[in-house]
Amino acid sequence: MKKNISIIGGGPSAFLLASFLDVEKYRVTIYEKNKTAGRKFLVAGKGGFNVTHSEPIEKLIDRYTPKGFLDKTLSGFSNTDFRNWLEQIGIPTYIGSSKRVYPKEGIKPIEVLNAILKHLKRRGVLLKYDHTFSGWETETNDPIINNEAVATDYTVFSIGGASWKVTGSDGSWSSVFSEKGIKTKPFQASNCGYQINWDPSFIKKHEGTPLKNIAMYCNDVIQKGEAVITTFGLEGNAIYGLSPQIREQLLSTSKATLFIDFKPSFSLEKVSEKINASNSKNTTQILKRELKLSVSQIDLLKTYLSKEVYLNKTLLAENIKKFPLEIIGTATIDEAISTVGGIDLHAISENFELNNLPTQFCIGEMLDWDAPTGGYLLQGCVSTGVALAKYLNEVDV
Repeated sequence: MKKNISIIGGGPSAFLLASFLDVEKYRVTIYEKNKTAGRKFLVAGKGGFNVTHSEPIEKLIDRYTPKGFLDKTLSGFSNTDFRNWLEQIGIPTYIGSSKRVYPKEGIKPIEVLNAILKHLKRRGVLLKYDHTFSGWETETNDPIINNEAVATDYTVFSIGGASWKVTGSDGSWSSVFSEKGIKTKPFQASNCGYQINWDPSFIKKHEGTPLKNIAMYCNDVIQKGEAVITTFGLEGNAIYGLSPQIREQLLSTSKATLFIDFKPSFSLEKVSEKINASNSKNTTQILKRELKLSVSQIDLLKTYLSKEVYLNKTLLAENIKKFPLEIIGTATIDEAISTVGGIDLHAISENFELNNLPTQFCIGEMLDWDAPTGGYLLQGCVSTGVALAKYLNEVDV
């Protein structure tokens, strides 16, 4: 006789879990509180729908924090595996110039979602909408959905983090889990804008300007890409990838220092050579002609370096390679792309089972792990779903 698996939450980790569960062994039902599934999935796709990143799995694994937590999970269902699975359900992908992976040109996020939902329907997975989880029945620990206890053999929670409230992903479930004795951590913004107390004259001139082809450093972690200067501070992939390091410093000292390398393709020696070999006597012209720095990059140097340092070729070269900026805060969770916090990793087993609630599991973004934008977040979510499916398929029922 088949056993029942109730999946609470209709997002990517739930979709892949349901796609890989043995439907000869289990009856699978997904309970979604919204009127449709995958709302956050669709909202995330509006800015360029990259489904994963193409870098080698050994390098990809290193993008996740805390180190080691998802290594086995990601290796078990890699970025290549995800692309192959998407191809199988009718969604071919390609690698863009940024090495991010996208659905083939012309395929919209809603088409990807519909292909997944159609695949689930073919497998006999039942989706129930307008079904909200609110707690557990006292004696049996069955989940309470729409105010009624649902008898089930296995319960899987896939109810997301606390960002993008418009999609219903608000993290309100955290208090329910805490009251049940399950250890949680407060949600914090990640992959978000970071606050800088800009010089008024600088921000008036450069608000909205991108800093392109740069690298940023924090706690010896390097992230290449670009960032946009905003009235609030900085945002963009070059700074998003340093979220764990910036948060660590902010929590300990209420401020964080990151460094910008304005010319990551050149060594310090090469930068010094270019500056010293120039025939121009005007420092600004040297930076424009010899190093091809943008107006905003040059103005950053001129605004925040003393005149003595700016005109000293040795010290200027050092600052071009390692220019310090002070971060004083983060954007709000509502403005963040993702969050950290949620279920404490010590509250689950290596198979994502809740220590306090046997046969009940948590996967996806509701767990306290982090990754940068660029396909890593989605990859982490889907990999946890597949990992749990493989484990449950091997359980002797």
